[in-house]
Amino acid sequence: MHFADIEFIIKNLYGIVVQSREKKIAQLLTRNALKLATVESCTGGLISSRMTDVSGSSVYIHQNLVTYANEAKVQMLGVNRNTIEKYGVVSEQVALEMVKGMLERYNCGVAMSTTGIAGPLGATEEKPVGLIYIGIGNDKVQKSYKFEANPKISRRLMKYAFSNKAFELLINFLEENY
Repeated sequence: MHFADIEFIIKNLYGIVVQSREKKIAQLLTRNALKLATVESCTGGLISSRMTDVSGSSVYIHQNLVTYANEAKVQMLGVNRNTIEKYGVVSEQVALEMVKGMLERYNCGVAMSTTGIAGPLGATEEKPVGLIYIGIGNDKVQKSYKFEANPKISRRLMKYAFSNKAFELLINFLEENY
């Protein structure tokens, strides 16, 4: 285990043990009678797994997909191939199209997407390991957020860092819009 991994675990231990973010999201979704749909790429289903760790999640979880391959994003969500070619799959534009596809195709109240580079491979000079775009939206507003995690943490912890940021942003979105 690398020092960066140990440092990350220590800083996030409380959240790992008590699922505080997941429970807060559950409360906000339930209070507002909302159904959440997630579509994940770089997090590989971790967000879905963490959200369904909370008992009673069938009340607010509607649909969870992992669209790792570009073709899956196109077929299952309607992401435009030209968007992927022009901006790259790890981009604000693709994150937003993933959210819009969930909202249009899967009849949910709130949708969230992830697309990023968990590493250690796949980075470019413009798009480093640790880069993620998180899309969040409802029928009125869709937003994309950029986040860069410490590129030195392991792939497994990178996915955890990505999911933590996604939860933080989802809480903010729900509090601002409901």
